[in-house]
Amino acid sequence: MSARSAIVLAGGLGTRLRPLTDVRPKQMLPIVDRPMIEHVVGKLAAEGAEDVVLSLGYRPDAFGAAYSAGRCGGANLRYATEPEPLGTAGAVLFAARRASAPNGNDRGDPFSETFWALNGDVLTDAVLSDLLALHRARRAEATILTVPMTDASRYGMVEADAAGRVTRFVEKPPGGDAASGWINAGVYLLEPSVLARIPAGRAVSMERETFPAVAADGALYTLRSNAYWIDAGTPRSYLQANIDLTSGRRALTLAPVSPRAAVAAGVSVIDSVVMEGAVVAAGARLEGAVVLPGGRIGAGAVVSESVVGFGAAVEPGARVRGFTLLGDGATVEAGDVVQGGRLSGSSRAR
Repeated sequence: MSARSAIVLAGGLGTRLRPLTDVRPKQMLPIVDRPMIEHVVGKLAAEGAEDVVLSLGYRPDAFGAAYSAGRCGGANLRYATEPEPLGTAGAVLFAARRASAPNGNDRGDPFSETFWALNGDVLTDAVLSDLLALHRARRAEATILTVPMTDASRYGMVEADAAGRVTRFVEKPPGGDAASGWINAGVYLLEPSVLARIPAGRAVSMERETFPAVAADGALYTLRSNAYWIDAGTPRSYLQANIDLTSGRRALTLAPVSPRAAVAAGVSVIDSVVMEGAVVAAGARLEGAVVLPGGRIGAGAVVSESVVGFGAAVEPGARVRGFTLLGDGATVEAGDVVQGGRLSGSSRAR
């Protein structure tokens, strides 16, 4: 039996990816051929989820405009827009209680049984049915997917016994305390009783408050997975998420160059992605780069380890490198060199 409902947390400001997120939520940035949110929801739908609530905050109208029919990635959509940031647990509670279908069709309360909760910038090839099987077998109240990480300081470290019962949950431990370990992957199975643990009307952290309380009661479990996983919320990881889907590192491999892009013959495209409507002129070189729809790379220009935003331009002979992010319509002038910069749409590097 699958878990038919899910909440996807997609309300963050996407600060680390600005200026790419100046005019759109992070989850609406494309990963190769579709918005990030479609990869996340599509994974859930493939594992049996039918109803997905998007927990929104920043620029929520972007989702409604893109999915006005109330469908995304093979699942039905509902929306819950926070009036203010409520933390991860607070957002889950708010979404479960306030979700509404965009087409006005009420499908009842989908959170009266076991449900999924996911961070909206997590991409994984883990088999979610394995997580569900463990959750059912242990009669858990909450079950967390965990993955190995050499530096756990950015994440929540999870320690568990041989049965998978969580014995210690430490959110974002200092690097010296957690050089490596199994980290919280942002993919959860929750029983409705978890909602009763979350105080209403204030910001509540799932990782710092709710999960430690469930663990203290011996009801928090984890499934360890070595499957592909990435948090696509930083410049480095956003680049990597795109490249991984085109380089054979994922269970699914997509074409790195859109058939609706115009790439001159002989252009060097190495570990890079060129999306629809992009133009890459003769003699250009792309290495570890992502060119979003409508981006333009001039003759002889070099772009490495950087993202060229919607309609942005790298003029002939320019060099863009060092995890530079070019926002919508930004321009790097001919012959210029940009290293590790962030150019908004009104910027023209010279």
